[in-house]
Amino acid sequence: MTCIFCRIARGEVPSQVVYQDEEIFAFRDVNPQAPTHVLIIPRKHIAGLQELSPDDSALVARLILAAPRIAEAEDIAARGYRLVANMGPDAGQVVQHLHFHLLGGRPLRALC
Repeated sequence: MTCIFCRIARGEVPSQVVYQDEEIFAFRDVNPQAPTHVLIIPRKHIAGLQELSPDDSALVARLILAAPRIAEAEDIAARGYRLVANMGPDAGQVVQHLHFHLLGGRPLRALC
C-alpha cells in the first residue's frame, strides 16, 4: 500500500511519535499550524469520514478518546485545544487516510 500515513504507522517512514497502541498512531505534523499539531490516525486504512461503517464505531471512539490523553501529555489540555477532521479537497484533506488534527499551544481563532 502506498498510503503515506499507513507507511508512517508501520514505521516505514520516520515520524515523531506521540502516542501509539494496537489500533491508533499519533505523530507530530511535519507542517504544523500551531505550536502543538499532532495527527491522530487509525492503523487501519480508512480513506476518510465518508468511508466509515458502523463496524468502525469503536475505533472512531478510541481515536477521539485519545485526544484528551494526548493533549494532557502535551500540556495543552488545561488551556484548550482543537480537534479537527477534514473531509475532501474543499476542506483541505491532502492525505486520503482518516485523521484528526490536534491543535493547541496558542490561542486559536474562533470558527463560529
